Amino acid sequence: MALDNSAFTSRPESLSLPVVEKGEVLVEEATEVAASTGVFHVSEELGHVVTTDTAQPSANRSWKSKLAERQANAASDEYVKKLPRVVEKERGRFGWAKRRKRQRYVEKNGRCNVSHGNMRETYRYLTDIFTTLVDLNWRCSLFVFVMAYAITWLFFGAIWYLIAYLRGDLDHLEDETWTPCVNNVNGFISAFLFSIETETTIGYGYRVITDQCPVGTMLLLLQAILGSMVNAFMVGCMFVKISQPNKRAETLVFSKNAVISLRDDKLCLMFRVGDLRSSHIVGANMRAKLIKSKQTQEGEFIPLDQTDISVGFETGDDRLFLVSPLVISHEIDSHSPFWDMSQGQLEKDDFEMVVILEGMVEATGMTCQARSSYLADEVQWGHRFSPMMSLAEGFFDIDYGSFHQTFAVDTPSCSAHELSLAAARLEAHLYWSISSKLDEEKWEGSSLTNQSGKQLDNGKGGVVGPTFIVGEITGIQEQSGPGELNGCVTTDQSESEA
Repeated sequence: MALDNSAFTSRPESLSLPVVEKGEVLVEEATEVAASTGVFHVSEELGHVVTTDTAQPSANRSWKSKLAERQANAASDEYVKKLPRVVEKERGRFGWAKRRKRQRYVEKNGRCNVSHGNMRETYRYLTDIFTTLVDLNWRCSLFVFVMAYAITWLFFGAIWYLIAYLRGDLDHLEDETWTPCVNNVNGFISAFLFSIETETTIGYGYRVITDQCPVGTMLLLLQAILGSMVNAFMVGCMFVKISQPNKRAETLVFSKNAVISLRDDKLCLMFRVGDLRSSHIVGANMRAKLIKSKQTQEGEFIPLDQTDISVGFETGDDRLFLVSPLVISHEIDSHSPFWDMSQGQLEKDDFEMVVILEGMVEATGMTCQARSSYLADEVQWGHRFSPMMSLAEGFFDIDYGSFHQTFAVDTPSCSAHELSLAAARLEAHLYWSISSKLDEEKWEGSSLTNQSGKQLDNGKGGVVGPTFIVGEITGIQEQSGPGELNGCVTTDQSESEA
């Protein structure tokens, strides 16, 4: 859409540009806001709207027109500021194209970005109430903890008050000859305090149950048993929640980026892991998964398909002695999902690699798991991790300031498959070149032998026959001439030695 040129008589021809839509900015709406003050055009590189003032000179305009123009300019500037910015873009084959950022399956801190919805069998949570309470957040856990004790105290306090009311203890408070069920219970508050003293086994000695109330005796036993069960259940939940090894995983760190470079003439995908604590992870084990959607040959679409990435399971390298930071390496071979991935394909590919570190906490003996993930744009091709260990006086010094640092190294941009084929062709070329040279020397030696064999004569008019070469022995077969009974095969020892 373009602005009408008749509306602005003094506008140069170079400013008469059509207004197009660029990225996420709606240029048509911006044009309608300030159509009376100037021309909008879109910067091709920045992707934003620019207003060009083409109004008539101020000498021919009144103060009212100037004021209206300023208000319109202010309104247009305010509108442009509220417009959404252009999303991140990349240069594609056919011009500018949007690059959609992948939604993480596992966050960098290890939290799984999955929400469970439309669950109809919620009763299953109550069948495992202990785990349900442990999995609650701290706010809900503290609320349940307080309410569990408060409800039991109020419940049994109400029963103690009901017993006193039904027996008539509240009507004989001043009667010294009356034996109540519980001494010094004169209302609901005192019954509630007696319930707390009974369940928590405080026993101040002022309120005491008497032997004239068998119902009270049974209730005392019941409250003592149920109180012990509530204590065991709630204290156990809080203890397990406090001792959970989730916070131990906070001190297990992964590098921000993964790298791809050569190791022993083979492409390897590497990332670094370290432990910030002095207490070690016992039996540390590393696993890696590739999260990528795929479509089968039958046309079935599998979202977020999980593929194992070998980090040394066959050789035992996945079992770590995590005393100092280690670089975990995945050799890209024919069994690797990155076998056909080159540097150019890495920049266009869309995948997520999830790394999982499991082990037992040395202090508590509980199993701990730390997780992280790497997207395709977090994998650096042709980089290597910076060294961070140095030898000090009597110990090894670890500089965690270099934990995430990498540096560029010479790395071929082709895939591991292409690199393997190139190495095989080079090896075959060397093999055939050596074999051809050996064959040339062999044929040259055999031709010399044939020429010398043709010049030999037995002195009896015999004709020299063809030469047969077997290994290094040269036999000359002569046809029988006049005066000989039979033909024979003779061997020239000097030629065979040569």
